[in-house]
Amino acid sequence: MKRSFAGKTDTGLVRAVNQDSYHIDPEGRFFIVADGMGGHAGGQEASKLATQAIQLYFNKHWNDPLETPELLHKAFLAANQAILEDQQGHPERSDMGTTAVAAIFRDEGKPWCANIGDSRLYRLRGADFVQITEDQTWVAQAVKRNALTPEQAKVHPWRHVLSQCLGREDLGDIDIAPMDVQPGDRLLLCSDGLTEELSDALIASPLKSIRACEMAATTLVDAAKEKGGRDNITVVIVAFDLLK
Repeated sequence: MKRSFAGKTDTGLVRAVNQDSYHIDPEGRFFIVADGMGGHAGGQEASKLATQAIQLYFNKHWNDPLETPELLHKAFLAANQAILEDQQGHPERSDMGTTAVAAIFRDEGKPWCANIGDSRLYRLRGADFVQITEDQTWVAQAVKRNALTPEQAKVHPWRHVLSQCLGREDLGDIDIAPMDVQPGDRLLLCSDGLTEELSDALIASPLKSIRACEMAATTLVDAAKEKGGRDNITVVIVAFDLLK
């Protein structure tokens, strides 16, 4: 399927530094969003290291005889190692880490995704807007245990507490899964600076109504800023052309 795509990142209205990073492969083979943490310099460096390491691993090993899930897994491990090595050389950044979410189109276009932390991947199909990835957070786990309702989780003071991130010696499972994508679908990769400000309905609206990916991305960032823009905001949109 032919793909069009665009990305946009913004510091927002409160933060002094943008600790988000994203990468779009020029050929549309893969897309990455990362949201760093650990102080201004640390978070910024962690997200940058992660996006660089993942895209470098993809480019270097794209044609290797690896199944796509293994390629994703090894790329995320490479990102984790890059951050750990930087921490060792810069003790002032020893607590830095980052989320990461990636979508990849390999094996004749069969898509896969991977994520760690709470940056998200959504799919819009017609009127249906669904979250494909699962947040790796304390509140998401509490919802799965029925200890919190989804409504309580949205306003819980611990909703930003991650159960997983890149930049940890004890890195656990990386969520990797195939995706179902059809002509006419749109994918959205984003940091929580978008989802904290806008409901799913408000996020889906410009994806449905604005054809140009770049304009839709700008509209989403502007909408999040209008709601407060309390965090950095990053969005990447991938659109799949309808069959003629």
